[in-house]
Amino acid sequence: MKSLMESIPNFSEGRRSEVIAAIVDAARSIPEVRVLDLHSDADHNRSVLTLAGPGEALQDSLFRAIATASELIDLRTHQGEHPRIGATDVVPFVPLGETAMADAVSAAHSLGRRVSAELGIPVYFYEEAATTPDRRNLEAIRRKGFEELRDSIVTDEERVPDVGPRMLHPSAGATVVGARGPLIAYNVYLNTEDVRIAKEIARAIRHSSGGLRYVKALGMEIPARKQTQVSMNLTNYRRSAMHTVFEMIKRMAASHGVQIVESEVVGLTPMQVLTDAAQFYLQLHGLKLDQILEAKLMEES
Repeated sequence: MKSLMESIPNFSEGRRSEVIAAIVDAARSIPEVRVLDLHSDADHNRSVLTLAGPGEALQDSLFRAIATASELIDLRTHQGEHPRIGATDVVPFVPLGETAMADAVSAAHSLGRRVSAELGIPVYFYEEAATTPDRRNLEAIRRKGFEELRDSIVTDEERVPDVGPRMLHPSAGATVVGARGPLIAYNVYLNTEDVRIAKEIARAIRHSSGGLRYVKALGMEIPARKQTQVSMNLTNYRRSAMHTVFEMIKRMAASHGVQIVESEVVGLTPMQVLTDAAQFYLQLHGLKLDQILEAKLMEES
């Protein structure tokens, strides 16, 4: 049986629809790969694509998308709220079903070598594909973004890429490729323009600052909405549940006289996350997935 994987590449373009469409078309050009979801954010100026397919086909699909992004996105003129170091910023491989994490690591390394060799883009490996412990965390690699890395990659030994040239691609920057388990990209919007509040909340809830174990968080300005955002990755939704994070942010926001406007999931999420939230808020006793009509029908089909 062919190894089945998911990939969720992040591209530094969320405003120009024709560029986003070209990247999606490139990814879709490999027949064995399914495009499951596209989420574009104009404020972040970023698009997140969700793909699934057999390992080798998925690599080909991703390479075509990365090549297209490198031709159409220029980080020298790019502006957006989200940290980034590349036109294709990050490319995680997630094993599905019986596929082993080792297969995802192998796919990440193979794609990274191809991107660096054929496109001249330096590549860093992260999470399970990391070559050194200090590169497991994405934020340790991305740091202050493209502009900082453009200088430090040449002078700082800690910033030498895992594969590829020791200089950024002039317009496409660098790319981070890795292998990991499933995570949820989750954003909460606050009805304040004071980004200090969002940053304080993000600092309180993220693990690296002493918060929840499986939460990564940043506080960001969203000028177009006259709001701020707590932008998160939930790396283990069973141990740090979405509704737990939501309630913690809600309480902290209230202490500043601020309210949550809404929240959003970027990309796809397991159904269990939503049933857990429903069970918590509705105080449903013993709710099971097979009590959901659509899930039961899929199970029987």
